[in-house]
Amino acid sequence: MKPDPQHERALVEAVLARAPGAFERLVREYEGLCWHCVHPIVRHADDARDVCQETFLRVFRHLGQYRFESPLKFWIARIAHSIALRHVQRERRIGGDAAPVAPDDDAGAPAREDEIDAFDFEAACDDEAAARRLHAAIARLAPIQRSLLTLYHIEELSIPDIAAITALPAGTIKSHLYRSRLRLRELLETPTGAAR
Repeated sequence: MKPDPQHERALVEAVLARAPGAFERLVREYEGLCWHCVHPIVRHADDARDVCQETFLRVFRHLGQYRFESPLKFWIARIAHSIALRHVQRERRIGGDAAPVAPDDDAGAPAREDEIDAFDFEAACDDEAAARRLHAAIARLAPIQRSLLTLYHIEELSIPDIAAITALPAGTIKSHLYRSRLRLRELLETPTGAAR
């Protein structure tokens, strides 16, 4: 859904004016996006819920600083993504079981989006068993790759939009998407992963 600047401005102004139900409406509108930014990185559902809650607390505290220079959904997604990455790094430092965040190199990154789109997610999910195998394979990817796949395929954001949210260069995003699709294909084509 394309952001509606007038709706976003009205919603932000209502929240800032403490209009009854305005902040709850903001949370309802963006909680799915927040979850899709956070859960692929954090993975543990309880931790992901905590990170989403922290995201919306930060949104509430800093909404007066939002300047409408980018869509509200991108501003919220940037906050969610940043908090999720910090959560994973903090867990790693204190000895938690969070997977490390993949490096942001883009060596060998394909520049063409048709190479990124070569793996057919719809075909991989055409039945329940295949969908389960796909979700299990996605769970084996690095956190940043899971996050980028979710933003690209579920939220249907463009690479420039994802770059605005994650602060990653477009080439790095394309590289992660390309490598994650290759890895998914490998996992799904193995006898234990999925025979298609």
